[in-house]
Amino acid sequence: MLRMIELETLAISNLLTQYRSGALRPTELVDSIYQRLDVCDDRVWISLVTPDEARARATELESLSPDLPLYGVPFAIKDNIDVAGMPTTAACPAFAYTAIQSAPVVQRLLEAGAVLIGKTNMDQFATGLVGVRTPHGAPRNPFDERYVPGGSSSGSAVAVSIGLVSFALGTDTAGSGRVPAAFCNIVGYKPTRGMLSNRGTVPACRSLDCLSILALTCADVLTVTRLCAAFDAEDPFSRASPRPDLMLEPASSFRFGIPRDDQMQFFGNGETPKLFDRAIQTMEALGGVAVTINYVPFSEAAGMLYGGPWVAERWAALGEFVTAHPEALHPVTRRILEGSKEYSAADVFQSAYELASLRRQAEATWKEIDVLLLPTTGTTYTIAEIEADPIALNTQLGYYTNFVNLLDCCGVAVPHGFTEEGLPSGVSLIAPAWGDGLALGIADRLHRATGVRLGATNAHVPVTGSDPNFVPLAVVGTHLRGQPLNQELQSIGARFARACQTSNQYRLYALEGTTPRKPGLARVPGGGSAIEVEVWEVPMENFGRFTQSVPPPLAIGNVTLENGESVKGFVCEPVAVMGARDITQFGGWRAFLARAG
Repeated sequence: MLRMIELETLAISNLLTQYRSGALRPTELVDSIYQRLDVCDDRVWISLVTPDEARARATELESLSPDLPLYGVPFAIKDNIDVAGMPTTAACPAFAYTAIQSAPVVQRLLEAGAVLIGKTNMDQFATGLVGVRTPHGAPRNPFDERYVPGGSSSGSAVAVSIGLVSFALGTDTAGSGRVPAAFCNIVGYKPTRGMLSNRGTVPACRSLDCLSILALTCADVLTVTRLCAAFDAEDPFSRASPRPDLMLEPASSFRFGIPRDDQMQFFGNGETPKLFDRAIQTMEALGGVAVTINYVPFSEAAGMLYGGPWVAERWAALGEFVTAHPEALHPVTRRILEGSKEYSAADVFQSAYELASLRRQAEATWKEIDVLLLPTTGTTYTIAEIEADPIALNTQLGYYTNFVNLLDCCGVAVPHGFTEEGLPSGVSLIAPAWGDGLALGIADRLHRATGVRLGATNAHVPVTGSDPNFVPLAVVGTHLRGQPLNQELQSIGARFARACQTSNQYRLYALEGTTPRKPGLARVPGGGSAIEVEVWEVPMENFGRFTQSVPPPLAIGNVTLENGESVKGFVCEPVAVMGARDITQFGGWRAFLARAG
């Protein structure tokens, strides 16, 4: 039986650390996953790799080097993507065929050492943002099964959220990777069109389709993307990246666009506006400058995806099958596809002209901002609500997502908080084509600043990032934002990461004879409490110089945070707290100053 206490999450870095230390073997992990599959929601999957096949793959890996970049990492793929020897159905059994070869992206993942677990449930033919248009039954939303899981990559999102796989592939034409990520409290990344090969994928709208990556963190998304991204001469829509060495670009200062208040749509949801306002505040704390923009070009482009002739591209891909097998389709899917036949060639050209105009207007907006911050969705719906009004409510879920491919942008959806009912709420960072690194980098900082749970697991997003050029530093007093010495951090290029607390092993003291007044943080063997801190990321090149400037009795030591992470931080020599005023009951330096004056 797998020692699950060692695997709080299946995050890629966590698994690789376990493997390379010898604490875990791929066969142990595979055995544990298949034990869990016996009791988990089987509506996540359309087809599974057999336990014997998965274990044989894990055994094979144990004879290879654990330095493979995805050594023993379990993953899933949406069932509109090919895997050699497995059926591809796109959630339509009558459409099924057995793939002769794997999609290039899948093959790259296997060569990197990943272990395929299975192919996931989806909205049939990737037509929908809800996750319920499937003959296999909707995968359960991990937070409330009354609500839709989001689609069309529903099974992929749920599998990552509940900890069955480390990451999953989906597709994203209108938001099919980002919407289920938001509803399942994980990261959903839609790269720039053409960055990942679409060969071996059942098309929806071929000119717009993208493979998407769903994972627990932006760092995991980056790891997978760097292995998958490559120009494919056999895919006519593949594009060579002008920036092939994709990296997180977590800018310390940036401009982020938000729509005017009268252009925001929350569709009657009273909580999501408050959560979005909180996301704006977090972005500002991270160094962002909010810029109000005109959202009209983006919203009008979004309306064209299903309210215009692009829906006819779905008929171009599937019309012959639909004509021959109309009874094989989900009723809503059939209604959408058959309705696309009404558009003429003239309609297509007219819409192309309109879209070109909207793109030009959007170009002007991008000159004013670096990224666009949006709710991933304005609201969510129960399965019953969707069944009562399947077309209109699905359209509302795409208000902030449908434009992204039409306007040639990239986007990443990240969790940001929960409603009072306990449902996840997320936001998306959108950037122009090839701005993936910047969008992912800012999204990573935003995600880590929240401290939210990773998917539906009990683990929380780590404070520390994946950038080795920065050292996390916990500050407790005069280096907090708004305090007298905070400028010292800013002057060396440090950037705010998160406000949080220490573990409950500390006491805080008001030190005597310091100018300005300073607190001392001391770890105690018992009777401690959690103390408010801020974590800042200090450039590695400046960290040594900064620590040398710290005057006694303060020092830089190790500080344990509330989530169990250990980071460098301000601590105090024990002799200095003898006789000093114990201010632990205030919970932090700011609260003490507010009370003490």
